[in-house]
Amino acid sequence: MLEGNTAPLVEARDLWRTYRRGSETIHALAGVSLSVRPGEMVGVVGRSGSGKTTLLNQIGCLDRPTRGTIHIAGREVTALGERDLVAFRRDHIGFIFQLFYLIPTLTALENVELPMVFARDRERRARAEEALCRVGMTDFGALPRQLNGGDMQRVAIARALVRRPRLLLADEPTGRLEAAAKGAIMGIFRDLTAQGLGGVVLVTHDPTLAAQSDRVLELRDGRAASLAEGARA
Repeated sequence: MLEGNTAPLVEARDLWRTYRRGSETIHALAGVSLSVRPGEMVGVVGRSGSGKTTLLNQIGCLDRPTRGTIHIAGREVTALGERDLVAFRRDHIGFIFQLFYLIPTLTALENVELPMVFARDRERRARAEEALCRVGMTDFGALPRQLNGGDMQRVAIARALVRRPRLLLADEPTGRLEAAAKGAIMGIFRDLTAQGLGGVVLVTHDPTLAAQSDRVLELRDGRAASLAEGARA
């Protein structure tokens, strides 16, 4: 983490996400606050159903909080209209989904190129190849059905990194990778934050990965149970 750079990249305040299930009210998030400084990696841990993915979806502008505010890079994203929100997400945020969401009819290379097609990036082929090589994926022409779980995960990570996002949100990003590959991916995340320009929020069940963060937020039943310093602090 870059010392002295304290202006938040992410400032989420008093986030609530409430659902109705028949007559029952479910609080997936209940008053959670979190800040992420440029150059910082924050780990988020907790049992299944504790609100980890819900929190990522809020910060990643994929869902809106029932109550609370989120500022990213100084902009209040909770106040944006849908079209502006889509553009902001495309330009500033990379998201590694737990379920990958690769397009089955596109090759590994084409899946990674996709975010840049929407952004009309003329260098998309070279940048996609670079991102795939960076995560250790060499079979550019394979379709998702021809890949094992680890290689699909590599493609999903490359797709999230290809536009060099200010903020990277990772939901169990190394779950299907072998130990050596996990270390390499965490090294990529550290490179992203090393210059103090980007930030990473990492959801994981692996305590050894969480411990490599600057800070670790524990969620319990939609609430912030603890916030501790990690090994990088």
